[in-house]
Amino acid sequence: MGACLGVCSLLSCASCLCGTAPCLLCGCCPSTKNSTVTRLVFSFFLLLGTLVACIMIIPGVEAGLKKVPLLCSSSTTIHGSLNCDVMVGHQAVYRMCFALAAFFFLFVILMICVRSSRDPRAAVQNGFWFFKFLILVGITVGAFYIPSGTFTIVWYYFGMVGGFLFILVQLILIIDLAHSWSQSWLLRAEDGNTKCWYAALVICTFLLYAASIIAIVFMYIYYTKSNECVHNKVFISLNLIFCVIISIVSILPKVQDAQPHSGLLQASIITLYTMYVTWSAMANVPEQNCNPTLLAIATNTTSASSSTSAQWWDAPSIVGLAIYIICTLFISLRSSNNQQVNKLMLTEESSGDMSGPTMEDGGVYRAYDNEEDSVSYSYSFFHFCLVLASLYIMMTLTNWYLPGYDGSYLTSPWSAVWVKISSSWVGLLLYLWTLVAPLILSDREFN
Repeated sequence: MGACLGVCSLLSCASCLCGTAPCLLCGCCPSTKNSTVTRLVFSFFLLLGTLVACIMIIPGVEAGLKKVPLLCSSSTTIHGSLNCDVMVGHQAVYRMCFALAAFFFLFVILMICVRSSRDPRAAVQNGFWFFKFLILVGITVGAFYIPSGTFTIVWYYFGMVGGFLFILVQLILIIDLAHSWSQSWLLRAEDGNTKCWYAALVICTFLLYAASIIAIVFMYIYYTKSNECVHNKVFISLNLIFCVIISIVSILPKVQDAQPHSGLLQASIITLYTMYVTWSAMANVPEQNCNPTLLAIATNTTSASSSTSAQWWDAPSIVGLAIYIICTLFISLRSSNNQQVNKLMLTEESSGDMSGPTMEDGGVYRAYDNEEDSVSYSYSFFHFCLVLASLYIMMTLTNWYLPGYDGSYLTSPWSAVWVKISSSWVGLLLYLWTLVAPLILSDREFN
């Protein structure tokens, strides 16, 4: 009897892996939308690939990767000596993230113009998980047979563009989170306990601005010198000025009239994120005296951006990895009331429709198809965001280092610095647009 039940269970699991997203839920899981389950599973694929990429740069694992000929060959030398310690983890991360990006780009192409779950391609989007996993594994294995050299250089520039765009995606998500947070607490303040909720808003805003000020002071002390690091001084000063401007604009009377829920809480979140991006940019500055690590600061020594180290676990990269994971999950779970963000991100809108799944026998809820009339998010754009996320994590884990043309060394280029700092400026401009758009385009509706 037990053997029969086991076989039946395996057959049920196999059919589930080839079936649709609702089948993945267990009996104890809460009911949810089919679209949400699908996005979560794809994000799980991305985070699983990220975990594998992180494991590949652990020193003990790098020793095993040296045995892969295409990752470490006799041509990978510095002054005639083999230098696998420099490149092997770097190239393994490139290939893992190439596989992730290729996998999601395949779905970008396949899911163009899917309008509802009645489209046969929607079944591919929401099911066949076992075969999707096999495809991802197959692409990953194939990626490790790509020769070094030109691939690494070309893919670095793809990663730089993708990383720039994903920083903007992160900022858009943070803007939406800030607006949703402020709106939620202000609505609760209007319903009751006004003093309590307004006090919470003030305290959170104060703490966020205090953290930003501490970061600014920290960067001025350790990332600038009296007669050196002029570029760092300019970066910090400009972003400080820009953050003061958006904070002032967010509380202007006309802006408040057009957007009653706009305020300093959103501006404080954007300010803190901008300071992080500024710090991350300066961490890639090639000049030795202008780019200390936290370890060097703690020990009062000087540390350069080593051209012979591919370690990613510096402080900016760890913070970037945490933000990346949060934003990846947010892309999967979010539904927004902000029409500007939904039009820009082509993602699911929240609604007041409380209709849901019917209860099955035994009182168990399952996921239900909420896309019979129209899809709740753009399939292609969702996968495009995951492509950008794959490229961003590749650049983060390799610390945005540029591989040499002979594949034997790594450098921290100025291009990485300018990509990051310019993304902070574009992000501030986007936030400023969300504030002034209702005033400039007064004939359009903005929620």
